[in-house]
Amino acid sequence: MRISLVTPAFNSARTIRDTLLSIQAQDYPDIEHIIVDGVSKDNTLDIISEFPHVSRLISEPDRGLYDAMNKGLRLASGDVVGIINSDDFYTGPHVIRKVAEKMNETGADALYADLEYVGVSNINRVVRTWKAGHFTPRYFYQGWMPPHPTFFVRRELYDRYGLFNPDFRFSADYELMLRFLLRHNIPVCYLPEVIVRMRVGGASNASIFNRLRANREDRLAWKINGLRPHFYTLYLKPLSKVGQYWSGIKEKGGDLP
Repeated sequence: MRISLVTPAFNSARTIRDTLLSIQAQDYPDIEHIIVDGVSKDNTLDIISEFPHVSRLISEPDRGLYDAMNKGLRLASGDVVGIINSDDFYTGPHVIRKVAEKMNETGADALYADLEYVGVSNINRVVRTWKAGHFTPRYFYQGWMPPHPTFFVRRELYDRYGLFNPDFRFSADYELMLRFLLRHNIPVCYLPEVIVRMRVGGASNASIFNRLRANREDRLAWKINGLRPHFYTLYLKPLSKVGQYWSGIKEKGGDLP
C-alpha cells in the first residue's frame, strides 16, 4: 500500500521543518510526499530543498488552503492519501505504518485518529486533546467531527465523491467528511491514539467574525449534501472544543497551559 501525504504551505518557514522531519523519520517504506506551496516569500522553499524525501514540490498561486489541497490530491499516486499541514507534525516514526496496518486489517476506506493541540512556540505544551472516539453516524448530529489532519482516505474515494469544495473558506474539511462519512456512509476505522500534533491558532477560530462565518459554512455543508442537522447540532460543534481543552489539562496533571 502506497501512502501519499499532501502538505499545503505558504510562508511556513517557522514551522515546516517540524513537519518535514516527522515525515522523514517514518519507518514505513512507501511514502509519497507532495508539497503545494502558494509562492512563499520567506525561506520555506529553501527549507524544503534540504529534504530529499519530498517526492514533488509545486510553487504557484492558488485560491487558498483547500485549492492547494486539491492540487495535491490530483497529483497523488498513492492508494491512500493523508493531508498534513505545514504547522502539524506526526507524533512518532511509526504513525504511517500503523495507519497502513489498520486500514489493511479492517479493509476500511478511511481512517482517523486522535490529535493534540500544542503551543505555537512550545510544541511540548499540550493545550487541548482531541479524542475522536469510534464513529457512529449519530455523532455528527451531536456536533462531532474527526480531526482532519488524522484523516486518511483511499484515493479512489476522491475520484468517486469529489475533492474539497473550494468555495468554502473555513469548513471545506468538515463538508468533505460529512459528505464521505454521513452522506455516503463509507467504511471508516478509528486508530485510538494521538498521531498528530497541531499548533493552536486555526483560521476558523482566529476571530469572532471567522467563527460566525465558519458556522454559516457548516450549515451550508449540511444543506448541499441533502442532510438536515438537529437545531442544536451546529451550536454543539464549537462547544465540543471546551471538553477537549479540559481533557488536555487533566491528562497533563491539571496544569493550565
